[in-house]
Amino acid sequence: MGHTVLVCDDAIFMRTMISDILTQAGYEVVGEAETGAQAVERYRALKPDLVTMDIVMPDMGGIDAVREICKVDPEAKVLMCSAMGQQALVVEAIQAGAKDFVVKPFQPSRVLEAVQRLLS
Repeated sequence: MGHTVLVCDDAIFMRTMISDILTQAGYEVVGEAETGAQAVERYRALKPDLVTMDIVMPDMGGIDAVREICKVDPEAKVLMCSAMGQQALVVEAIQAGAKDFVVKPFQPSRVLEAVQRLLS
């Protein structure tokens, strides 16, 4: 069975793009979330192998969502995806529990590389 992924981004086109990249590579996208709170809730419900997480989202930002997910599951594998390559946010996301980071706009190969690294 392929690995399961939860895709979290407030922009539907980004969720679609990430889902397409992952699905074509044989991963199973089991859910999507457009807010940080939804991401935490869906993580609890779906227990995916991996989460892709945007930083800027309504109601609860991605970094706070990562903190919440890591409280639920300290082993959670979270890949941050953000247009903002600001070092401080990258560091904060990693400290919150994210395992890796890709900057938008990204190459599909870069996303898959990071995903494979996290799941291997």
